[in-house]
Amino acid sequence: MSEPLLARLDPTKRVLKRAQYEAFEFSLFDGDVLVRNASHANPENHEYNVQIVDGVPEACECPADKKYAGPCKHRVAVAIRRPVLDAVEQMQMVADGGVITNEQPGTGVEDDATPDDCDCEMLDDDFPCWACVDSGRRELPN
Repeated sequence: MSEPLLARLDPTKRVLKRAQYEAFEFSLFDGDVLVRNASHANPENHEYNVQIVDGVPEACECPADKKYAGPCKHRVAVAIRRPVLDAVEQMQMVADGGVITNEQPGTGVEDDATPDDCDCEMLDDDFPCWACVDSGRRELPN
C-alpha cells in the first residue's frame, strides 16, 4: 500500500487548517486544477494553477509554494477534496486516450483495494477515512 496523500505532502497544521476553512473554488484546466480563493475581496487576483502528477498536487503557481518548504494551502486544498482529484484523473485519462473504468481488467469485478490516499490508520479503528467511504470500501459507523 502506498503512503496516504496527506502524509506524503506533510503540510503544516496552519496550512492544513487554511486549506479546510478558506472558500476555495476549483476549475479543471488542461489536466490541472485552477484554484480560486473566494475568501479574498478580489478573488480573481487570488487564483493559481495547481499541477497534478499521478494524482498528487505537485506544484502551485502561488508565491507561497515557491517561498516556503512544504505544500501551499492551494495544493493541500486540492489534496483533501477527493472528488476534485478524481475529476482531474478522469480528465487526464481521457486526454491520454485511456478508458475510464472501475473494474479490474478481465474480471468484471470492481476493485476493492485500499485507495492510494487512505488515511484510516490515522483515525480510530471504527471510523473510516473519506477515501474509503467515497470508494465504497468502508461505510460510516452508525
